[in-house]
Amino acid sequence: MNSEENCSISISENISRVRSAIKAACERAGRDPGDVTLIAVSKTKPFSDILEALDSGATAFGENYVQELMEKIEENESSGAKKPIEWHMIGHLQKNKVKYLVGRTALIHSVDSVPLAAQIEKEAAKKELDVRILLEVNIAREESKFGFDPESLEPAAREISAFPHVKVLGLMTSAPLTENAETNRVYFRELKNLAEGLKAKKLLDVEETGKPVLSMGMTGDYQVAIEEGATMIRVGTAIFGKRNYQNGGNKQ
Repeated sequence: MNSEENCSISISENISRVRSAIKAACERAGRDPGDVTLIAVSKTKPFSDILEALDSGATAFGENYVQELMEKIEENESSGAKKPIEWHMIGHLQKNKVKYLVGRTALIHSVDSVPLAAQIEKEAAKKELDVRILLEVNIAREESKFGFDPESLEPAAREISAFPHVKVLGLMTSAPLTENAETNRVYFRELKNLAEGLKAKKLLDVEETGKPVLSMGMTGDYQVAIEEGATMIRVGTAIFGKRNYQNGGNKQ
């Protein structure tokens, strides 16, 4: 597909293509497509794009930056026709920003330290709310990325799972950017194995889902991630088009 063709394809058509690919990946893996949640990554995109995606059946949206997320939440809440949007925080989170997210997001994917989880517990306790989180794992041990090392994951999960207002549903990772999605299969498989190990030791809260939540797979590799057990995929470019990455960032 050339760039002119890509420009002519609407968000609705893109979502349809992604859902078809999800279905095909699930068929290859013998899975139910209903077990995979599509997170439409709307970072840097206007709220009008979110509305178009909503009209096309998307309900869950991922944002990388707290300020942008809060602006979009406010825009939705102040609109005349407030839409039922499920907001996901998927980017690196600083402790001083946690207070803005408690009670406003469905899931925080990117909890990458015990002190951050402790801050979430503190803010959640103030509001007497439970906060659903995932533990971010730097599965490929990349220096440029955040997350627990696989070796430090279990002791961290043991400590965090004891927090009364924090519900650890599973794990998240951002695999390396690659031209060949197959090279990330080993990382997705390892993340699933880590999650199953934590579940066996009762360090994950699986009461809601029956199995660990696995947030893994982005535009370039989400089909392989699904084949390896992803329950949430974070897809942005394949839905909303390319972004300006002058300031860096992963191509979700």
